Amino acid sequence: MLLKTTLSSTKTLSAMGVDMSNPPTSRTKDFFATPALSLTLAGVFRDAGATAAASMEVEEGDEESGGGCREETVEISSENTGPGRSDDDGDADGLQDEDGEEDKNKKKKRKKYHRHTAEQIREMEALFKESPHPDEKQRQQLSKQLGLAPRQVKFWFQNRRTQIKAIQERHENSLLKSEMDKLRDENRAMRETIKKASCPNCGFATSSRDATMTTEEQQIRIENARLKAEIEKLRATIGKYPTGSASPSSSCSAGNDQENRSSLEYYTGIFGLEKSRILELVNQAMEELTKMATASEPLWVRSLETGREILNYDEYMREFSIENSNNGLVRRSIEASRETGVVFVDLPRLVQGFMDVNRWKEMFPCMISKAATVDIISSGEGVNRNGAVQLMFAELQMLTPMVPTREVYFVRYCKQLSTDRWAIVDVSVDKVEDNIDASLVKCRKRPSGCIIEDKSNGHCKVIWVEHLECQKSTINTMYRSIVNSGLAFGARHWVATLQLQCERLVFFMATNVPTKDSSGVATLAGRKSVLKLAQRMSMGFCRAVGASSYHTWTKVSTKGGEDIRVASRKNLNDPGEPLGVILCAVSSVWLPVSSQALFDFLRDEARRSEWDIMSNGGPSQSIANLSKGQDRGNTVTLHAMKSKENSMWVLQDSCTNAYESMVVYAPVDITGMQSVMTGCDSSNIPILPSGFSILPDGLETRPLVITSRPEEKTMDGGSLLTIAFQILANSSPTAKLTMDSVETVNTLISCTMQNIKTSLQCEDG
Repeated sequence: MLLKTTLSSTKTLSAMGVDMSNPPTSRTKDFFATPALSLTLAGVFRDAGATAAASMEVEEGDEESGGGCREETVEISSENTGPGRSDDDGDADGLQDEDGEEDKNKKKKRKKYHRHTAEQIREMEALFKESPHPDEKQRQQLSKQLGLAPRQVKFWFQNRRTQIKAIQERHENSLLKSEMDKLRDENRAMRETIKKASCPNCGFATSSRDATMTTEEQQIRIENARLKAEIEKLRATIGKYPTGSASPSSSCSAGNDQENRSSLEYYTGIFGLEKSRILELVNQAMEELTKMATASEPLWVRSLETGREILNYDEYMREFSIENSNNGLVRRSIEASRETGVVFVDLPRLVQGFMDVNRWKEMFPCMISKAATVDIISSGEGVNRNGAVQLMFAELQMLTPMVPTREVYFVRYCKQLSTDRWAIVDVSVDKVEDNIDASLVKCRKRPSGCIIEDKSNGHCKVIWVEHLECQKSTINTMYRSIVNSGLAFGARHWVATLQLQCERLVFFMATNVPTKDSSGVATLAGRKSVLKLAQRMSMGFCRAVGASSYHTWTKVSTKGGEDIRVASRKNLNDPGEPLGVILCAVSSVWLPVSSQALFDFLRDEARRSEWDIMSNGGPSQSIANLSKGQDRGNTVTLHAMKSKENSMWVLQDSCTNAYESMVVYAPVDITGMQSVMTGCDSSNIPILPSGFSILPDGLETRPLVITSRPEEKTMDGGSLLTIAFQILANSSPTAKLTMDSVETVNTLISCTMQNIKTSLQCEDG
């Protein structure tokens, strides 16, 4: 019955002359993000935005759409209307009239219904196509022309709008129901697959409690990509081994060697691409990356104002013979950047980190919200996996829900260029993207990656090139400059984050840290345990505050005037967080203070009482101070907050690099923290981090005056501050979120933000 209704609606729309090829309006996309649904509704919502915007006024007596709501209208021919149609019969006098005083004395007398003529309907239809909401002057003119009362014209238009709205709603409901059924079937199939999953080597069932196995939307997409790969493999196998011939998978001579080979070893390719063709593409990408990393002018030109290297795009097009094609992206932007830095880690460990997706995520926790290896095309040779090729997915984020994430599929290739030089290249492949999900191809990687050169004493020189092609999208005004300039997802950000994480690893493994850089923890095991807990806390903070599809953000206004985003989640069995309903609230604001000054203020425990309303103005006592980097700002501290009511311990992790800074903190159980300081395992200590992310505002600073005095030549820019609070709304995972909890975090953010502005004397900012 549902299929019949849907087909009937589709035929009706086709008969009405609705164009089903045009893209949906932006408002439609907000409600129907699914590609198939959006494409189906494209014709229904054609020109809806333009007509609705031109007719914001809602007349008295209009249909139940709210006093100020916009109506979605479509262009529909009058084929289904006419003298014989009852839908248009009695539209004027058949409705209840607000002024119906003359009808009160004629209750027993039956109302007269007026049937419009075909000519009248045709004329009103013609005006309706141009203006679904005619004004008083238009109604008067039409009523004189057709010999009808203005009130009849008014009610005819009202009925017509209601009729079209009902058609749209029926059609939308039908499509939504079919989409829900489809998703439900996919979800059910995936759950069955997970239940029956087994290890290809040992045959035993895999654990269903793996933290990476979630029912999130992106996991479904990745699984769909895997299933499509399997389909292509089966097709290739059928073509290569006709009926009656023995396939390699049935051969017993392969033995254990067969199990250890790539999943594509015996198949012609992935998503219809020959394996040889994929290797050819990644070798071309490797060649381009090497040139991009080593070339100077005219390919790269250094900016005199900012010192950044800028890609000469015309020279790039000539050098690499790139066709000027947008690959289906109608409005695109090109982001290209290059950065060089030295990292404190040995080359083998760094290369292995890039080829292991979980270690790769840990190296860039503030940038990568999700990542997965979709398929392994070639496993490579040796421990360092020289020649490895794998299809990967990544969701890139900023530490704010106000900037959309970037989802990208790409092929990663690892190659040893010489004895002490390696290269990692990422490149998006058109054929692969076509088979994954058209809605995801909003960001593509042109040959990007890094050249790693081994230096002495465990140092590596890294030359990073990031080259992206993205669809243009609406960015919040505060973050527009830093995103559009390529800083947000550029090479400088990657290198600065990599340097910070490698330095953190060095200090974690060090056994000769000076006493002045490691106070309050007596043993090396205790130091490692505290640093590990602090890192887990910061990673949890990064996961909580981004715009990833892990969360569904709801916009709420604070008492201070800023907008906050609120999201909730349920923790059922993760011992690393409190069990129950967890509420996270995030707000981002621009402050006229330099990022360094803001970072120093927020991490200074002596000034904590100026902004932390939870401290109640009480003093804090330092218990431990552990350095985890060369910069004094990279520290882990533990201090006791004393108040009249009680005493609590707060663990704080401060991080800073050339791109961004973070101050993350969380209250900790005193007894549990004491055991961690002695070297006990910290993985089961529940912790709920809150904190701050600080970015320069991205505006290039320019001299205010011309002078020879260096201190007068430049001025400090502003900062983009993101403040986040997480609270346990209810200790029962089955409880529902209450407005009291939302009000609590609303008050926390408003008061904290106001305290920061007051302390830094930037209330007017």
